[in-house]
Amino acid sequence: MLPSLNKKQNMIYMPLKKCIKLFLILVIPILLGSPGFGQQMSLQSQFLMNEYLINPSVAGYDGYTRINLSGREQWLGLPQSPKTHIASFQTRLLNSSYIVRKNPIRKNALRPSKMARVGLGAMIFDDRTGLISRTGFQISYAYHIPFQESQLSFGISAEGYQFKLNKDGVELNDPNDPFYLAYDFDVFVPDANFGVSFITKDYSLGFSVHHLFQSALKLGNKGNNNYQTLRHYFVSGGYKLQLSDDWLLHPYVLLKSTNKFNSIQADISTTLFYQNTYWLGLSYRTPKFIIIKAGLKIDKLYIGYAFDHSMDNLSKYSIGTHEFSIAYKFGGSIRRYRWLDHDLY
Repeated sequence: MLPSLNKKQNMIYMPLKKCIKLFLILVIPILLGSPGFGQQMSLQSQFLMNEYLINPSVAGYDGYTRINLSGREQWLGLPQSPKTHIASFQTRLLNSSYIVRKNPIRKNALRPSKMARVGLGAMIFDDRTGLISRTGFQISYAYHIPFQESQLSFGISAEGYQFKLNKDGVELNDPNDPFYLAYDFDVFVPDANFGVSFITKDYSLGFSVHHLFQSALKLGNKGNNNYQTLRHYFVSGGYKLQLSDDWLLHPYVLLKSTNKFNSIQADISTTLFYQNTYWLGLSYRTPKFIIIKAGLKIDKLYIGYAFDHSMDNLSKYSIGTHEFSIAYKFGGSIRRYRWLDHDLY
């Protein structure tokens, strides 16, 4: 963690050059993908409640219009621990065209078709770690190709965020320090993401790439002060196992890595659903994290909670991570595919 530099909060004082050096040594690897899969992108334990966060091709995939809100307080108990807040929207466009409905008894007839192939998504986010914040947006376009009982989807998104180092947390002995004045602590970073997914009644597969442009973080006007973001890759897969009329089991795997491929992080989870209304899940995230998830559905409202517990030395200093998610879904009656009969989230 980057030491605090605010006297009122018992922060550690040091010369500015040492502070900047520590920032470059400790924080930049975290943001740009260190061994162990650095946290350049915010973690999400309830990504199944909103897969759009990791794959733009999911926007509108099931025909619903949905609004998602999530808040994550990570490593509580540590000073200036990571905090992430996200709001997203996604929908499937309607189409008033007509298609041929086959009828084995009577002649084929034209029936109105409401389902179009285009999905749209949007997201705003605020991610803060210590003195660093990323505040930005994402807009997405998805194209869905339906088959008899499956669907192939492609999606692309444009992203931009303001990368900022909070100068208010830095106290200088010399306000005119040239090393300090050489740095730009507030830069805008544009980028793009791509994803593809395939779903059936029983299983789903997905692949996505974030930070396609590998945009540079130009922290100063010196030649050696530019740092490039890394591409992040996500591979996912899940299966729905109907245990009985009331119970359904949903195992799921998410693999994450950067374009250096020096480390892969895995989320291996299983969630048990009761009457598609209540759920309880357990996940293991490498290297040593256990995640407990629970939630319920109230009409069109979905409420979820996750608790992350570290099994290494971090648990001595942190009381864990809490994550809350809320989703509101509507408009599915005339848009969704009937073979998607397991409405889980």
